[in-house]
Amino acid sequence: MTLGGLPFAPSPEALGFDADRLGALDGYMSGMVEAGMVAGTSTLLMRHGQIVAFNTFGKARLGDEAALARDAIFRIYSMTKPVTGVAMMILFEEGRWRLDDPVTDVLPELAGQKVFAGLAPDGTMLTQDAIRPPTMRELMSHTTGLGYGLFDVHPIERAYREAGVMMANSHEDLVRRAATIPLMFQPGTEWFYSIATDLQALVVERLSGQTFGDFLHTRIFTPLGMVDTGFHVPANQVHRLTEMYSGDGKGGLKVATEAFDMPINDYTRPPRFEGGGGGLVSTAIDYARFCQMILNKGELDGVRVVSSASIDLMATNVIPDAVLNTANPLRLLPFNPAFGFGLDFAIMIDPQALGAVEGKGTLSWGGGGGTWFWIDPENDLIFVGMIQRMADPVSSEFRARARTLTYAALTQPEK
Repeated sequence: MTLGGLPFAPSPEALGFDADRLGALDGYMSGMVEAGMVAGTSTLLMRHGQIVAFNTFGKARLGDEAALARDAIFRIYSMTKPVTGVAMMILFEEGRWRLDDPVTDVLPELAGQKVFAGLAPDGTMLTQDAIRPPTMRELMSHTTGLGYGLFDVHPIERAYREAGVMMANSHEDLVRRAATIPLMFQPGTEWFYSIATDLQALVVERLSGQTFGDFLHTRIFTPLGMVDTGFHVPANQVHRLTEMYSGDGKGGLKVATEAFDMPINDYTRPPRFEGGGGGLVSTAIDYARFCQMILNKGELDGVRVVSSASIDLMATNVIPDAVLNTANPLRLLPFNPAFGFGLDFAIMIDPQALGAVEGKGTLSWGGGGGTWFWIDPENDLIFVGMIQRMADPVSSEFRARARTLTYAALTQPEK
């Protein structure tokens, strides 16, 4: 039996999993639905290229009679970023750019940006000259000094919000707005989650001559058979789009009308622009196909999207030692010598040092709507989790519990 072109394993035991222990994962997911923490959950676990378990609980929308379907469409937000990274690597292989090229070669709007140097007594920004323009490597690893405008943690973040950078009407408008704001730090000296991946989408457009959406469809989605992934949902498929919720402050859920203080995207029509940082919708099976391609070093079902060498580059930590060895409360991630970041992926460098259960070299990321994935090359395993709750401590809990329960069930990893 196959689903979306992916074969089912004859049994969990055939791939080293204990079926009863896997039941604890289902129990957790169904329990969170019953407790009203989420409307629904969809989890897909694969090993050795076969589906070990693919289960759904709850509903696509509270009040629906039908159960959540396996082909439900979710807003995957920042799980768009690794897809954008693969698009960049396709052009890298064609010789269109190199890792240490200045981003200003393709994005000249960013030439001459100053760097934040503190606040004057009157509250105005002090700036200094940049030692050099950020590089493409830094654009793909959030080490450029760019901001996002999603987090009220720094004057540069507040400046992004005041300038409405994420409310831009096009990629060109986005880069023009960002260019008026200083960098948060000297390029390459820190890490801050940023608009960098949206700017990568503009790089793809300028280097390829295609719209970002067309490039993704022709070079990634169609070759991989990702039939339900895109920047909006066709009218005849809108019934499959899950509703998005947030906590109501009383232990329940309410329909989300905003995401990070901005109006929530309406995926029933084309967006203002095709955001490389968080614009896609997808299904669990589509995204599993993408993850399996990464795990296979760039190939799936005889179709090669990128080379093995390109995947290796994406999966190599590029965060400087000076960042890994220091703490900074501004970072969203607790970087240290055992945990780093590559090109549009977080990387588990030394799981045992962190007390983590996944394998060495595991790649991962998640989305602002609660979705998450990881790709574990050491155990030849992928996991895709889809829920419908805006990022908060409850949605974050799913990621940790899913890892713990999955690896607790992998009782015979040698299989």
